[in-house]
Amino acid sequence: MDPEVTGLGEPQARPDHDAVAAAIERRLQAEREQAAAVASTASFDGNHEKRQEFRRMIDPGILRPNPRHIALESLETLLKLAENIIAHPDEVKYQRFKPTNATIKRTLVEPRGTLEYAVALGFHPEVDNFQPFYVWHKRHWNDLQIGAAMIKEALARENIKEVHAQRKREEEKAAQEVAKAKVKQAFYDDRKGRAMIDERERALRAAEAARRAAGGMSPEPEPADYRPRRMPGSGHTLSGDVIDADDGSDEGDAAARDHDDDDE
Repeated sequence: MDPEVTGLGEPQARPDHDAVAAAIERRLQAEREQAAAVASTASFDGNHEKRQEFRRMIDPGILRPNPRHIALESLETLLKLAENIIAHPDEVKYQRFKPTNATIKRTLVEPRGTLEYAVALGFHPEVDNFQPFYVWHKRHWNDLQIGAAMIKEALARENIKEVHAQRKREEEKAAQEVAKAKVKQAFYDDRKGRAMIDERERALRAAEAARRAAGGMSPEPEPADYRPRRMPGSGHTLSGDVIDADDGSDEGDAAARDHDDDDE
């Protein structure tokens, strides 16, 4: 009898050993990945205190006591030292620096807290051929990586702060410009309003003067002349003499005066 036939039903399929082996391999790979994740988490948790220590060394250790631009430049120098070693772990030239170097002196020696951070990264003072150096030791590899990561974290945070501060300064400047423009426009509007009023008043005065000149208003009366005037025509005196006033001669006046004297 065929071993694949039971005699009572359909023949059973022979198991695929390749598929079974692949399934086992997948399960083992998943277990290995899970174990690696657990180990990584344990390592991460184990470095928590070290990360906190580096964070405290950055702030308040470096950022607070130093001017902002100096503190940021110092952190960038420390990060450059660490990244050079991480990128070239076997090159000795990246594993030391001289404290008398001008850049190192300005960014690591003179500011507060920066040289202490370099020591925490693994750099220690040594003398080589009567020259002072800070030399990094490989046993501090883990400290170097954690310290570099904390510097990157701090610089990213400070860059965000700077972006917000710059945006705030720009908004304040824009608000000041708007306020200045409003004051300036109000000044111009006031001057324009005054000019319009003056122009309207000048137009009214000109119209009034033109109306007077055109006779639109009665002329002002001339002052009365009360000087004595001779009436025209002729007349008779009491003596019967005839006086003709039309000729306007002084003889008639003189005759009238003589007649009056005679009457007296």
